[in-house]
Amino acid sequence: MKLRTFFVLSALLLSFGIPVSAQVLHTAPLFWWSGMKNPRLQILLHGENMGTADVRLGKAEGVKLEETVAFPSNPRYRLLYLDLTGAPSQTFVIELKHRDGTLERIPYELRERDTSETKAQGFGKTDVLYLIMPDRFANGNPANDRVPGLKEERVDRSDPFARHGGDLEGIRKHLDYFTDLGVTALWLNPIQINDMDEGSYHGYAVTDYYRIDPRLGSNEDFKTLVSEAHANGLKVIMDMIFNHSGSENYLFTDMPSEDWYHHGSRFVPSSFKTATQMDPYTSPEAREAALDGWFVRTMPDFNQKNPHVLTYLIQNSIWWIEYAGIDGIRQDTHPFADWDGMAEWCRAVLSEYPAFNIVGETWYTDKSQVAYWQRNSRLSAPRESNLPTVMDFPLTFAMDKAFDEVTTPWENGLHRLYEYLSSDFVFENRDSLLIFLDNHDTSRFTKDSTDARNLRRYKQALTFLLTTRGIPQIYYGTEFLMPADKENGDGLLRQDFVGGWEGDSRSFFEGKALTKEEKEAYDFTRRLLSWRKWNPLISEGRLVQAPLVDGVYIYQRILDELSATVVMNGTDETKTIRPSGVPLDIPTGLTDFFTGRKFGETIEIGPHEVLLLEP
Repeated sequence: MKLRTFFVLSALLLSFGIPVSAQVLHTAPLFWWSGMKNPRLQILLHGENMGTADVRLGKAEGVKLEETVAFPSNPRYRLLYLDLTGAPSQTFVIELKHRDGTLERIPYELRERDTSETKAQGFGKTDVLYLIMPDRFANGNPANDRVPGLKEERVDRSDPFARHGGDLEGIRKHLDYFTDLGVTALWLNPIQINDMDEGSYHGYAVTDYYRIDPRLGSNEDFKTLVSEAHANGLKVIMDMIFNHSGSENYLFTDMPSEDWYHHGSRFVPSSFKTATQMDPYTSPEAREAALDGWFVRTMPDFNQKNPHVLTYLIQNSIWWIEYAGIDGIRQDTHPFADWDGMAEWCRAVLSEYPAFNIVGETWYTDKSQVAYWQRNSRLSAPRESNLPTVMDFPLTFAMDKAFDEVTTPWENGLHRLYEYLSSDFVFENRDSLLIFLDNHDTSRFTKDSTDARNLRRYKQALTFLLTTRGIPQIYYGTEFLMPADKENGDGLLRQDFVGGWEGDSRSFFEGKALTKEEKEAYDFTRRLLSWRKWNPLISEGRLVQAPLVDGVYIYQRILDELSATVVMNGTDETKTIRPSGVPLDIPTGLTDFFTGRKFGETIEIGPHEVLLLEP
């Protein structure tokens, strides 16, 4: 996409007899837009002799060159800071006069903004996110499986750590699958290029932040996917990684200056103790060991305290929102980056797009530590993160135990859910918590074949996920009980979606050769998602729960005279509950949404069964 844009602009300028640059290796952003709320633009130029030339603008209507920054340690970089206040859309020229007297002209485009209402919609409690690892979902274009010139060309579906060939086209071709299932948003694991020697399938070692990995598709392919997703009523959330880049990123291999990365080019591992972000007793040295260290040698750690780095990252997010029209961002390893830098990133993005949403990965076992990161949190005041949504990992850990244990009169099992929610007072916005049974970094909720045969376990868990507070996320394949245990390696947590490759003997897409349990799980998921979608009890209703009665957990969603009552039995015995004995306003004459069973003065529920009762 970058080369295509460059050659088109070059041809235009050459038609006017204007020579163009042959020395620029990278320009970031690739182009920009007129009429942005923040009129200041940083342009990064990377190429021979960029830092030693005199810079001016030619034929630039309303564009002011405020400042240029050169780096004494690396003359191949130049940063330009422009004021675009009032500047119309246009193609202007950046002129570089080199010391040998040659004049180099670099075209740069300011585009008209797309004001489509479907762009940057944000996401919230009415949505259900569907998490996809693109390399493992569906192979829509086998021609891009191997791209000559990239470091990792091997494709081997039998190797859980190799590339498998899934791509954006495979996702686009199955948009009707998502809408029929009933999810409302697609969260894609990273799709920017990872031109690394190995392990490039997962996407978390970006080597060019402005380029989609060509083994997944092109920039234009991604823009098309977002547009068609919107036309199908689906939002798109993009995974971004600003704590670190890949070690083959040109910003690292040819660093503008050593302070663009923590410890420069020297590998210093992180302690991974990000509780130091909020620990009132921590030392500066302990905090620095967590935040400034690298994950691994191949993931050098960005220095967000450097204002040039932070501006680069902020503009990259805004560029993808404006260019592709994405609706949200999931920020990887949010607490590993500089607090002030990430707070400014959130502020800048949300200032430009007020309806947008950002969810930060906040992987803690204690919910107060998660709450610390949410916007307007009293726990972190007077610090302000500006982060609207956080990931409720502690609830995931509670659910992982709650549905496997027998609930005793006072503890374990479903008590874990009641007690966990009863301490939700630590959260500033309980509706803006991302909740999930599993994701690409955890064991799947269905760890093995034994779990896959236990439909009551799955039905209880999914019903809770889709009817409690927060924003639910479903990991691809969970709806078909795909099994994986993290103890067997991350690669197996990210196995191929069955039927996504030509020649697969079974297909989840076509319902081909499914087991009885897989079909039942899918049908249950689809029906429950249909109930949830646009349900005013979810969008506007409040959550009310009661202490457990005889191992049975009961809670409600209530909106004025409307209500739905969820009843879960956490024991191995059939239980009979009298609504009059529960401290909730439970009407009589209820019907179970799942089975059509009707109940009068008592509610009978089987072992580990779940009921969704409506008047």
